[in-house]
Amino acid sequence: MQRPKPRNNKSGWLSDLVLVGSVVVIAALGGLVSGGDSDSWYQALSKPPFNPPGYYFGIVWPVLYVMIALSAVIVRRRVSYIEHAPTSFGIFYLQLCFNGAWSFLFFFFHRPVWAMIDLVALWLIIVAMIFHFGKYSKFAAFLLVPYFLWVTFAGYLNGMIIWLNA
Repeated sequence: MQRPKPRNNKSGWLSDLVLVGSVVVIAALGGLVSGGDSDSWYQALSKPPFNPPGYYFGIVWPVLYVMIALSAVIVRRRVSYIEHAPTSFGIFYLQLCFNGAWSFLFFFFHRPVWAMIDLVALWLIIVAMIFHFGKYSKFAAFLLVPYFLWVTFAGYLNGMIIWLNA
């Protein structure tokens, strides 16, 4: 696959801002519905072994969101215009939708099984995103590996919550 040659893109900062802003919006929406330790429904659930304390999520997710946004910005700068990598950025936005949907399905609607289905799809989408971003930047793809690993761990937590609370 021949990569487009980078061109001087004076509006590139605007594209970067949209990418970063999209990640911030998803993070904020997820934070609004994720009550964590203050959510009585979540507190009443039986938790699996290795369930981290609630404050871990408040540390890990912001770091992951920064890495996701940075990865997208690196690829955008590599291709100059988002339109030069429509599949890659389509996958990027798709994973943001599934990422945000999980919080609503699990915490807002109290549907762990639906959330697990969403999580499996998100996991597959992250794999696709790593592959597609890797075509443009190995470093951008590498930045997504912790996200992949955390979502894998989240799948264990979500699955065990279903199992323990059936």
